[in-house]
Amino acid sequence: MEPIGLTFKKETIDKYGKKIQGELMVVHLCSFCGKISTNRLASDDDTGVVLELFEKTINSSEEIKEKVAGEGIKLLDKKDEEEVKTQLFGKR
Repeated sequence: MEPIGLTFKKETIDKYGKKIQGELMVVHLCSFCGKISTNRLASDDDTGVVLELFEKTINSSEEIKEKVAGEGIKLLDKKDEEEVKTQLFGKR
């Protein structure tokens, strides 16, 4: 499984009607069969590596974006950077 990008898990709404962004998920591509899957980040994942993967995500080829979108998964883009850093490092 090769990590090819980041996405957010489904958004939810809190009891006050405020949108809550879902947690960060790693998008993987199986190098054997081509299947796309997502996995949660672990608390001990290296944040530097996750940020590198975020950069890879926003620079993904159109082919990768289309393949992932075909599975109903939206890769993150530059506008998601603040939320990614908040989820990794907390509020600043």
